[in-house]
Amino acid sequence: MISEPELDGGDGFVTSEVLTETPPPAPPRTRRPWLWALGGAVLASAVWGGGLYAYEKRQPPGPDLGGYKAVDDLCAIAEFKALSGVLGESSGDAMTAGMDDPAVFETSCPTMFGPPESGFSVSLTYTLHKVSDPGPEFEARAKYYGLSTPVDGIGEKAFFGDRGEDGGEFRVLDGQVEITLSVYRQYETDEEGNPLGDPKPIDLSGIEVPMTQDLLAVMAALKK
Repeated sequence: MISEPELDGGDGFVTSEVLTETPPPAPPRTRRPWLWALGGAVLASAVWGGGLYAYEKRQPPGPDLGGYKAVDDLCAIAEFKALSGVLGESSGDAMTAGMDDPAVFETSCPTMFGPPESGFSVSLTYTLHKVSDPGPEFEARAKYYGLSTPVDGIGEKAFFGDRGEDGGEFRVLDGQVEITLSVYRQYETDEEGNPLGDPKPIDLSGIEVPMTQDLLAVMAALKK
């Protein structure tokens, strides 16, 4: 007769089951690829923006223009009050087409005093250098055009060339600005070079004085 295994102290088919309230661990989570890409793009954008800001901060500022600026009509600024007292009333002017570039601005104003056959031609040119320094070349250019007399009290540097009875020419440097003012006698001649008509006799000795006065007035007006 087969007896059933003992309940206590035997090696029978006794099994036990352990119960616990702790759930099994969940499988590991993986970060989605597009989240990695988005985070990298944001980080790269921040680094690039910071680098650009630092680069812009390192850029040297442009030259000091000293208050000078581009103008629409140079002839409206140049009144030539001092020269008109010597040469007579202006008989008209004509603003020429200028150059307006990020590196340089230039314009001019040609004016006539008296009749064309016996009057005077006055030319004013204004050049504003926005980037480069015109100083190192200024004196060399002035001497090249025969302006060898230095004049104090106007701009940073100024040179005058006396043309005798035919007029004179001024070149002025004031920081980033170059201004040229010239006065020339106008007269028509025949085939042999003799003046036609009766040119008005005007003594142009000392013409640099009224030219200086008008240049100072123009320079002050260009800064307003």
